[in-house]
Amino acid sequence: MTTFTIADFEKAIDITCDTVIANEKYFSDLDGLAGDGDFGTSLATGFKVIKKDLPEIDKSAIGAMMLKISMICSKHVGGSSGPIWGTGFMRAGMVGKGLEEVSYQQLTEMLGSAIEGIVARGGAKRGDKTLLDALWPIHDKMQEMDGSDMGAVLAAITAEADKAIDETRSSVAHRGRASQVGERSANTPDPGIVGVATILRDWCKAYGVDYTPNARELQVSSVKDL
Repeated sequence: MTTFTIADFEKAIDITCDTVIANEKYFSDLDGLAGDGDFGTSLATGFKVIKKDLPEIDKSAIGAMMLKISMICSKHVGGSSGPIWGTGFMRAGMVGKGLEEVSYQQLTEMLGSAIEGIVARGGAKRGDKTLLDALWPIHDKMQEMDGSDMGAVLAAITAEADKAIDETRSSVAHRGRASQVGERSANTPDPGIVGVATILRDWCKAYGVDYTPNARELQVSSVKDL
């Protein structure tokens, strides 16, 4: 049975930090097409702190590590992203409370709990053109698979996030700063969705999973040497 340890979570978080930091300007440029242009900087500011503190963060349990990362996001990630990402990590950590390893089913539950928390915090629904439009299909796909081949799972969920970039591109945003510009948000990518897909693309690279991006944003975003 596939299980995921504290060390596995630490590695994934470290890769995520590198991806966010490497794409700080790119994510902000994308955000500037319909938002206020600070998404990349806001996210990178917090993840630079996570990267620095990660070696010393409490790793007595997966939940404890997630909770600390949640606190860093809430404190150091600016704008609306701080509460959203902070809530996601906090709710995921609640599933991993006291656990030194989790099963594939529990990992899937962690994502589901994170999504529920983000929805409760921000009120977004499917089609509102937020990062949830990537997270929902990722969660759906994880529920369809049994986790026996994690390379296949990672490729499949990356494809879902990749697809979400183009599926939401023509949509009008109904949440976040982009919603304030109305129709102008149409025909622009959502930076949160691109962010999720870029993180997963880099996870594929780090774990030796072959994946060729389709959305142009994934083809030009920075790939950290891993």
